[in-house]
Amino acid sequence: MKYEEFDKLITEMSGENASDDYWYDVGVNDAMNLLENFSELDWELLKKNIMDKSLEWQKRVVYCFEEENDPREINIILTLIETTDKELFEMCIDSLRFLINENNKDCIINNNELMGNLKKMASIDNMSGRVCREFLNKLQL
Repeated sequence: MKYEEFDKLITEMSGENASDDYWYDVGVNDAMNLLENFSELDWELLKKNIMDKSLEWQKRVVYCFEEENDPREINIILTLIETTDKELFEMCIDSLRFLINENNKDCIINNNELMGNLKKMASIDNMSGRVCREFLNKLQL
């Protein structure tokens, strides 16, 4: 199973002694390669276990989701977006900007609680607000 390799890699890359430079130079590519070969069971394990992982682990995973348009990635991000951590929230929104398209944007638009939070955040004049405004514009709201 690729999930176990992925879990081990992300755990190593999100530990106290992990190098951010190594993560961005090498680790993220290794993690994305593993994700490309995930089976349905691997995806289920990731979704099931992600909420029990450290905040840094969750951030590393979201960072890997910026390239593919996969509904499983969107579902995981929608699970994590309820975070109280500002950085993780911004990462989730930023990733969604790359993942959302005409075929899947309804899963965001029809989530009333999320849309309310996004609109509230968009009204704030800071980086989070700007990211939310850009995302809402992409949804054409």
